[in-house]
Amino acid sequence: MLSHKQLFLLNTAQTSDFPRLLEIEKAEGCYLYDPSGKKYLDLVSGFAVSNLGHRNPNVVKAIKDQVDKYLHVTVYGEYVQAPQVLFAQKLASVLPQNLSSVYFTNSGAEATEGALKLAKKYTNRSHIVAFHHSYHGSTHGALSVMGNEEYKQGYRPLLPDISFTDINTYADLEIITNQTAAVILETIQGEAGIRVPDKEYLQALRKKCNETGTLLIFDEIQTGFGRTGKMFAFENFGVIPDILLLAKGMGGGMPIGAFISSKKIMDVLKDNPILGHITTFGGHPVSCAAGLATLNTIIRENLFADVPEKEKLFRSLLIHPKIKEVRGMGLMLCIQLDSFKQVEAISKKCVENGVIIDWFLHCDTAMRIAPPLIITNEEIEFSCKVILDAISGV
Repeated sequence: MLSHKQLFLLNTAQTSDFPRLLEIEKAEGCYLYDPSGKKYLDLVSGFAVSNLGHRNPNVVKAIKDQVDKYLHVTVYGEYVQAPQVLFAQKLASVLPQNLSSVYFTNSGAEATEGALKLAKKYTNRSHIVAFHHSYHGSTHGALSVMGNEEYKQGYRPLLPDISFTDINTYADLEIITNQTAAVILETIQGEAGIRVPDKEYLQALRKKCNETGTLLIFDEIQTGFGRTGKMFAFENFGVIPDILLLAKGMGGGMPIGAFISSKKIMDVLKDNPILGHITTFGGHPVSCAAGLATLNTIIRENLFADVPEKEKLFRSLLIHPKIKEVRGMGLMLCIQLDSFKQVEAISKKCVENGVIIDWFLHCDTAMRIAPPLIITNEEIEFSCKVILDAISGV
């Protein structure tokens, strides 16, 4: 009989020639466990998904309670389903007043797709401005606004009328005109290796969008739900978007995303034609129940309050001659090294010693630190020792 690993390679689609092949039997809190019972401290959180840790009791209870009521009943947006309604209401309560209309999707990439359509429909324009080294998902529309040509070449033609710029480049704001439907950017660039825009730049960008009637889309798919020390990263910059993208940490481990805007903007999807954007499983009641439990837990336990102190602890410990820089904000950090060869070897050694760490899609010379928000100081100290020992050994 074939092993799970053999079946994985035989029947599961692969996206690289060197999968990690770490079999996970269970997960709890900040830890993953393999079939032998060995535990691994998770510094990746399923790529900023498990902000509450794995299998948070409040989330698990909400899932089980909803499963006992109903699962899928119809295409999103037709039946009144309490998990969707209550979750949308709670999201609106923690967002600025202009972000009150929630369209649930299955993922962050789908949220990107919906937002691009919404911006074009509302403005009756086609031009989109995006950013070099950005990542908004891998579907065709999202790929069109990805800022890495290497990942796009095999899939052209993509969406036309896309311009690219760099964050913090004030002169390039002139490419935003009264023909621009939207500017889309990650509030903090993730796959670029955690690049934080200047506050003044984002404020200048907001001003330019206001002047030209351009919608500003903030992608908070990685940065949302407490990861940067605020509920949403845009709160750190004093800038409010016209459309907000959410996913990842939103569902406590369940698949869900959303694009959120004002009712005035969102209402353009209702006619000419009707059903201007539809999804079968977006806003799945189980995912929405999990999302509501996640948001309520973050608020009730004030989980992002000590994130800045945890960031300081990581920074104080991650000091080594081979570390060129530690970048980021909150528990969205990056350890900059010299080469992918270093990163690959260090990551492998960390896993061997019980710490899961990874790199970035557009910056493979750096390692990602994005642990659950519940990580303790002791766990931070342990993980940093493992990382430093691995760096010294390479």
